[in-house]
Amino acid sequence: MQVTYTPFAQYWTNLSTSMGAGSGPDLFWMNAVNFHRYADSGLIKDLDPFVEADAEYDKEDYYENAVELYSYEDSLYAAPYFVDAIALVYNKEMFDEAGVDYPDETWTWDDLEEAGAALTDEEAGVYGYGATITSNQRGYYNLIHQAGGQIVSDDGLYSGFGTEAALEALQFSEHLIEEGISPGVRMQIESAMTQLFQSEMVAMYPELSPMLGEVVEALGDKVEVAPLPGHKEDASIIHGIGWAMNEDVVDPDVVWDLLRELTSETGNAEIADSGFSTPAMISQGERWLESTPSVNLEVFLEAQETGAPYPVSNNTAEWQRVEQTEIQGAFLGQKTIEEALETVANEMDQILQEGIDVEEEGDE
Repeated sequence: MQVTYTPFAQYWTNLSTSMGAGSGPDLFWMNAVNFHRYADSGLIKDLDPFVEADAEYDKEDYYENAVELYSYEDSLYAAPYFVDAIALVYNKEMFDEAGVDYPDETWTWDDLEEAGAALTDEEAGVYGYGATITSNQRGYYNLIHQAGGQIVSDDGLYSGFGTEAALEALQFSEHLIEEGISPGVRMQIESAMTQLFQSEMVAMYPELSPMLGEVVEALGDKVEVAPLPGHKEDASIIHGIGWAMNEDVVDPDVVWDLLRELTSETGNAEIADSGFSTPAMISQGERWLESTPSVNLEVFLEAQETGAPYPVSNNTAEWQRVEQTEIQGAFLGQKTIEEALETVANEMDQILQEGIDVEEEGDE
């Protein structure tokens, strides 16, 4: 067996090139942004025949959100490996010094703004909160759901960016930046929010569970997590990674044996012990809690039960390029948020509906 490691920045380009050339690895990581494109194009195998023939593999052993995320036309096309969610990461020492109570499950947007203002120290260059604009999963996707909206309609035909919920969410972030509570988008482009938090320039911000180990390594016992503050609803965006099998694999049964081992109780125990992220196998969640005992990781497990799934469609990457360009442009002052959201909604509707047409043509 040959294992190839590829930096994330080149991963999808290299994978797409190799798969398009009819080669590529037998088994590889899949994410939600690219999943539908690979499944719809017939580049990855339907795993349901292997699941049905294997008494040791049961979809119900894994988080339902993860199974649904990697199911296409009611069949599993990528086996869940690990999952992630978003929580509010905060610096206890900075809260103590400012005399601000720690966040908890009762917090709302109003509490976030009030505490963020109290934690902000303009002279010291300290921001109370990081309203993330440069990462949709960490930032405004959560806010849109908390405002009662969604990113893609249930039927997959329409964008959620043209709604009042999306406008309210983005305007809340804009307000926090204008008030000096959060760094602006220019600073976020220059320095990732994770680095700003580790440099103690930001007192709290929304973060992915896989990044928590890096943050704790940098700041130690200063770090704690809480649920994201709610608004009209509570919401944390759920994502994760699955193992996908190349459609052109020479010996699929051998590859399935490897896939099953990687996603087995043993494989999930290794993920749990590493502390990297939440294992996709439900039974190993408690084991993961022990990996970083100084932090309340239970917050991420609870989010798996109540969170909103990462938005996907046949052409997610295409409309996300429009989304990110327009929204970041608005926060850079190139247009208003209302204008940006209108453009995103119109172009995204077209892209989504073209994607549905492509799927229907492929089924004929």
